[in-house]
Amino acid sequence: MSDAPHLQPTLIEPDWPAPANVGAFVTTRESGPSQGEFACFNPADQVGDNPAHVALCRRLLADEIEDERPLLWLRQVHGARVQSSYSDSVPEADASVAFDRGHACVVLTADCLPVFFCDRMGTRVGVAHAGWRGLAGGVLEAAVAALGVPSEEIMVWLGPAISNAQFEVGPEVQRAFVGIHPEAAAAFDPSPYRLGHYMADLYKLARLRLERLGVAHISGGHFCTACEPRFYSYRRDNGKTGRMASVIWLR
Repeated sequence: MSDAPHLQPTLIEPDWPAPANVGAFVTTRESGPSQGEFACFNPADQVGDNPAHVALCRRLLADEIEDERPLLWLRQVHGARVQSSYSDSVPEADASVAFDRGHACVVLTADCLPVFFCDRMGTRVGVAHAGWRGLAGGVLEAAVAALGVPSEEIMVWLGPAISNAQFEVGPEVQRAFVGIHPEAAAAFDPSPYRLGHYMADLYKLARLRLERLGVAHISGGHFCTACEPRFYSYRRDNGKTGRMASVIWLR
């Protein structure tokens, strides 16, 4: 299979005031080699897709970085662990950081929120996979701590995730946040579909957590993976779907 133009990934670049030496993008499903329910650009190897298509997607993804550095793939478990060094063994973590040009950071999502980080000076970057469990468990706090710079020096971009209009959750999810931070109640609206359930706003929950840490430079947060066909959506597609890759590195 040749790397024809229609196989190249269609990318979204963050709209944020990051330094010029910070590279970042999110893939979409608009073009690529994947087929069927995984069409068209699925780099996730744990969802049942054709391994050859996944491998080609990963190679095309690496080509977008334009050098020989490896991508740091993670085994994501909706936790709060942050990986800070490259590993061939696919470490169990839900965020990673880079302080040099040794590797690119990447997380996979299909409704969960990818959160991009860099510092004002462009000396360190990171990305976190933040579903509701990761947010409640402190993955953003762990990522900010791993960057090792004052919070006021950190910039954040919130990538494509499910919107509150599409994300109905049970009362246990609301309690997981409000029980710790009462102000999180502002991120939950009563569900119009089921009594006692809520429409959760991942973007607002992330902003509240980041602002509590002192992070003031927050951009993005205007997508809906469940509404927009260019994105994979675990909820919309009943769990049988691919993943978008969110990648960040130091040029």
